Amino acid sequence: MIDTNVNLFRWPYRPLIGDDAETLASRLRARGVKQAWACSYEGLLHRDIAGVNIRLSEACSRVSANFFVPFGCVNPKLPDWKEDLRRCHEVHRMAGIRLFPNYHGYTFADPAALELISEATERNLVVQIALSMEDTRTQQTVIQPADPSPLADLLLRMPRARIVFLNFKNWTDEDASEGIARIRKAENAYFDFAMNEGVGGLGRLIAATSPKRVVFGSHSPFFYFESASLKVREAGLSKDQEQAILEKNAQALFRSW
Repeated sequence: MIDTNVNLFRWPYRPLIGDDAETLASRLRARGVKQAWACSYEGLLHRDIAGVNIRLSEACSRVSANFFVPFGCVNPKLPDWKEDLRRCHEVHRMAGIRLFPNYHGYTFADPAALELISEATERNLVVQIALSMEDTRTQQTVIQPADPSPLADLLLRMPRARIVFLNFKNWTDEDASEGIARIRKAENAYFDFAMNEGVGGLGRLIAATSPKRVVFGSHSPFFYFESASLKVREAGLSKDQEQAILEKNAQALFRSW
């Protein structure tokens, strides 16, 4: 099992069980995870993104080789974001980056965000986009989910881009915008289901997108891991479909890395 959506270090608003790298690795391994793609909660609010990525890289290396795959944080609204991207790729040898648009205060109509995705693609990096981090119903200060709709044109224009959308629950809405409907069908868009709600939610997501482009993501340690694993169990997938969701689709994202 490959978990494409975990974070290390401390969630800014309260302690979480498993918010240190060693404990989280132990808990994930006990549940059958052989690899986890990790970013850092520090990236949400810190302005020293270079330091955030150094600590992330060191923590992933300290736990064990190849269990945590670090995904660096880059904020295109900071003046040195191109250097942060370069360091992720050339210094830390990261497989990809993770963006937090709603925490960093930009939309995907912002030219800087589109330039960042373009440059990451030129470097052959996977781009993960955390469209939200927490349900607005539980937030003390409401931070609305980011709208992915403007990326529909970019996905068509940049077929080499590999974008993984994390933590979004509206992919299966019948009244979804035209942009979201186009993203669902884009061959270079991938989706986790950490925030998909309701019985049969995973099945609906697969039907709306593709069984080849849905990946396992638990949003650990913020969510209990079992929330994601039970969604797979209740979906009634064939063995091949289940293996694709749990592992093979994530592996395909690294096909040319």
